Amino acid sequence: MSLFWIVVHQLAEIEAMTASKKVITREEWEKKLKDVKIKKEDMNKLVMNFLVTEGYVDAAEKFRKESGTEPDIDLATITDRMAVKKAVQCGNVEDAIEKVNDLNPEILDTNPQLFFHLQQQRLIELIRNGKVEEALEFAQEELAPRGEENQSFLEELERTVALLAFEDVSNCPVGELLDISQRLKTASEVNAAILTSQSHEKDPKLPSLLKMLIWAQNQLDEKAAYPRINDLSTAMLEDPTV
Repeated sequence: MSLFWIVVHQLAEIEAMTASKKVITREEWEKKLKDVKIKKEDMNKLVMNFLVTEGYVDAAEKFRKESGTEPDIDLATITDRMAVKKAVQCGNVEDAIEKVNDLNPEILDTNPQLFFHLQQQRLIELIRNGKVEEALEFAQEELAPRGEENQSFLEELERTVALLAFEDVSNCPVGELLDISQRLKTASEVNAAILTSQSHEKDPKLPSLLKMLIWAQNQLDEKAAYPRINDLSTAMLEDPTV
């Protein structure tokens, strides 16, 4: 991320100058870019980190062969992790829990919040499928005892059970629990827990670096006019406007 460091360095230079905005030409900016040396090996590791963390196992294997970059975890474990994530995203929570335990039983044993959220998702799926009696029984037997031990769990349980009070969930103040986004949220939590258990970062590094780039550009905008990246998908430099 040479551009990020150039922006930060430029910020430091401008801090020591006049309060008026400095204009940095494209020629000056591109010269600074060329002066920064980034190893291709480091860039490859960044790409591999993204592919592994996000679960693109086929792309990671192909990239490994083409670039010679070795992943820091066994690629076979990515397939297992994605199977868990997909099960949650499809509403097959019991299957997901079984798969997590097959991977590493300690994940759920040592993470009561994650286990509660998976059980909560099971309750949501029962409600979604109209299994009212089964949902009430499940809530009472599996979730209520955990709610008695943890106030935040109790509040989440109460919110979930509130779905049963509305025939038309579109009018329910907690109707978003039935949205697909809730499944995705739970799936992401499970995915992060599995990665952590494998001593791997739960979030890819690349998006964090891009956020840092955006922050640095916003800081520099207050002090200078310079060629900036407005579209991260193309990373094209746009000439400064004075």
